[in-house]
Amino acid sequence: MDLDDLFRQAEQEFAGQNFETAEKQYTDFIRGCERRKGEGGEVKDANPDSRERLQDLMTAYNNRGQIKYLRVDFDEAVEDYTAAIGVAPDVAVPYYNRGQIHYRLGRFDAAIADFTKALELQPDFPDAHINRQHALSDKQKRNQGFNTSDWKSEGS
Repeated sequence: MDLDDLFRQAEQEFAGQNFETAEKQYTDFIRGCERRKGEGGEVKDANPDSRERLQDLMTAYNNRGQIKYLRVDFDEAVEDYTAAIGVAPDVAVPYYNRGQIHYRLGRFDAAIADFTKALELQPDFPDAHINRQHALSDKQKRNQGFNTSDWKSEGS
């Protein structure tokens, strides 16, 4: 199976919420694309046949990160989102997704930075606006001595 077919199949499995299969296929696709990685996770030589291949590689990292997020493997999800950013630093979604994890873990400065970057890249990203405001507010409340971790467990 060539890389294009592998990516399309991974996308179908992801859309069908067959996450275990999708994760394996995304991993195989990523391995097929990579020649080597930098220390920060960025792809130095992704063997791109085209700009479309780089977009697919970014999507593979991002979606594999989503699968790991759903499994509550936050550190691994952050690694995949960071790799997606390394492949396509001009795309807002991986910054937003990584910001979500930082926010959920109470890393408000990192969350604010990621949401801000997502908004620089895509100013009409309503969820990034909302979540940036939540992070700013929760950071301020924490700095004033409120325990924001109690709110997260209640779904705020």
